[in-house]
Amino acid sequence: MSEEHFKHVISHSKEYGFVFPSSEIYDGLAAVYDYGQNGVELKKNIREYWWKSMVQLHENIVGVDASIFMAPKVWKASGHIDGFSDPLIDNKDSKKRYRADVLIEDYQEKYKKKNQKEIDKARKRFGDDFDEAQFVATNPNIARNNATIADIDAKLKDGLENDLSKVKALIEELGIACPISGSKNWTDVRQFNLMYSTQMSATDGESQIYLRPETAQGIFVNYLNVQKSGRMKIPFGIAQTGKAFRNEIVARQFIMRMKEFEQMEMQFFVAPGEEMKWYDYWKEHRLKWHTNLGTDPAKYRYHDHVKMAHYANAAVDIEYDFPFGFKEVEGIHSRTDFDLKQHEEFTGKKLQYFDNERNESYVPYVVETSLGLDRMFLVLMSTALQNEDLGDGNTRTVLKLPAALAPYQCAILPLTKKDDLPDMARRIMKDLSLDFNCYYEEKDSIGKRYRRQDAIGTPICITVDHDSLTDESVTIRFRDSMEQKRVKIADLDAIISKEVSMKELLKGLV
Repeated sequence: MSEEHFKHVISHSKEYGFVFPSSEIYDGLAAVYDYGQNGVELKKNIREYWWKSMVQLHENIVGVDASIFMAPKVWKASGHIDGFSDPLIDNKDSKKRYRADVLIEDYQEKYKKKNQKEIDKARKRFGDDFDEAQFVATNPNIARNNATIADIDAKLKDGLENDLSKVKALIEELGIACPISGSKNWTDVRQFNLMYSTQMSATDGESQIYLRPETAQGIFVNYLNVQKSGRMKIPFGIAQTGKAFRNEIVARQFIMRMKEFEQMEMQFFVAPGEEMKWYDYWKEHRLKWHTNLGTDPAKYRYHDHVKMAHYANAAVDIEYDFPFGFKEVEGIHSRTDFDLKQHEEFTGKKLQYFDNERNESYVPYVVETSLGLDRMFLVLMSTALQNEDLGDGNTRTVLKLPAALAPYQCAILPLTKKDDLPDMARRIMKDLSLDFNCYYEEKDSIGKRYRRQDAIGTPICITVDHDSLTDESVTIRFRDSMEQKRVKIADLDAIISKEVSMKELLKGLV
């Protein structure tokens, strides 16, 4: 994908009702977006795919929906009030602000791309006999690039953990310039807290509260309620989806990094000593969830954290290759027992689990999976949006979304506006709407209507023509192949169900 493709994704998202700039008639609000009529359906379907795969397919995972507002002490206990910040640096000439660690990681990406070029050339040269692992282990150019990456990692980790002036020194040592101005005139690196605060009623004892910066703490404070009321046995998980808010000073790249966003998180409670086994399980399982959507596995990679969060003993990101480079889509973290022990300390209440098999009580360890719904939306839009050459100088823009996730499962299209065709089309739609989200359209030629449905990702179009009035049949057209065939109206439900079924999608995970 190129930058041009990414611009196409942004313009297509607006033109076809997927994503709009927030408050656009008032010139918008930076880093805040609204989901339109098609975007809200796609977003809902992604959320449903995640929820069903996480909760419905696991007998030991249940869900909660915790409040956005929480007692302020929750965020003191979790470390967010004191330590939830980003290392930011300003360029004095462009007046633009950047995350210092991201500037350095983007610089490292050049060496990773060099490695990939070496691998691609060797694969082309050796063909089926190519052994990638051996080549990576023995190639001197890759070894040299990896040594450079490792050296930068070590310096970055030291600077982030001990002295931010070392991070600025590393930026200067590497000769990193402002992407906009090309200037290397940098300020010092400073930490900025990302939490939004607001006020409760003046009659409340604690007037200052926070908009939650993550959904995880709502799970932790309800851990004991869920465990006792659900008679849950370790290992078990608690899932939640919902809005979170971060004062992203460096917000860019469309819906990639926003001030208001949606997370899909699951906290998996395990016995101490079992956390790495489950960390490896969820690391593999979550990547499978992504590639099960038909996205190119080569576009994904794991990225181990250079600097661990204060609560973690292991952390990895699942990154996707966007037009602007590999960026995090989902994180898997081994959070140890940090969160529950902190809440024990701040509340004075025991949050332990009695393990009958071990005959002991302990504070469980936690393995977290945390996926950005908006980022996953962007992955699918970037992957699915295609311009196809149909030959004879004809092209089409088509959104090849997984059929189960498409905003509309089918479109009902009467060939003309007369001769009772709209009435018959409406009757068909009335029946199908009980199971599917259907789109009805009768304006313009059938070819133009097909193209509009291609552009919003509708998997099946159903055309009602004059023969339909006598033979009780219609023509169905499949989005991806553009194949058309005649079928009985009575068979539509079964045909569409097979094509767009969430069940068929979920089968890839069991």
